[in-house]
Amino acid sequence: MMKKTVLYIALLASLLITSCEIDSYEKGEGAYSLMQANFCELHTNSEMQGVSFVTDEGERYQFSTPVAATWIETADTTYRAIIYFNKVGTNQAEPRSVGPMVTLQPVAHWHFKEQPQDPIGFESAWIAKSGKYLNVGLLLKTGRIDDEELPHNVALAQDTVYTYADGRRAAYYRLLHSQNGIPQYYTNRRYISILLPEERPDTIHLSIQTYEGTVERVFIP
Repeated sequence: MMKKTVLYIALLASLLITSCEIDSYEKGEGAYSLMQANFCELHTNSEMQGVSFVTDEGERYQFSTPVAATWIETADTTYRAIIYFNKVGTNQAEPRSVGPMVTLQPVAHWHFKEQPQDPIGFESAWIAKSGKYLNVGLLLKTGRIDDEELPHNVALAQDTVYTYADGRRAAYYRLLHSQNGIPQYYTNRRYISILLPEERPDTIHLSIQTYEGTVERVFIP
């Protein structure tokens, strides 16, 4: 069963992307010259190790060496992840870095006692080729308090699902965000995935409160 969190999720800088960032890129045939990066579904074995993955483009790979990570806590399951790897053969991948990806599900707005909409930077959004996810690129203003980097809190409220006379359905989602008192000293790019319901709506309307005002985007799964 897909590992996911429904309500508030901490976007921890040290957890989400930092372990996957590459400070420099070697040209030519160096260690990273053939490296790829993809949003994926990571599959684990009975030993709680990542052994294979499927990219958002539908490509399937087996790891040349099983991957262990502290955040992999369940055997024989599937995690959403960002994976850096070298393709070393047909459907074979040499892992370079594997990090968890924050995944949200739409939750009916009335479930939330609080619905904070602190402004957040919006960069991009797109439907994965598989149609299962809506990926969103965010720009978070962050800082440290007493050398501790605190988490942002995000969630996804579903305001309504409207059904037109011809049967078409439109889902209206709203990103909730709490700055959580974090200083806004610098900006980090972070990605989240929205796991779409199995019974997909015909259109998805996503609303995000940014520093420039409300951004609204419409997607067709």
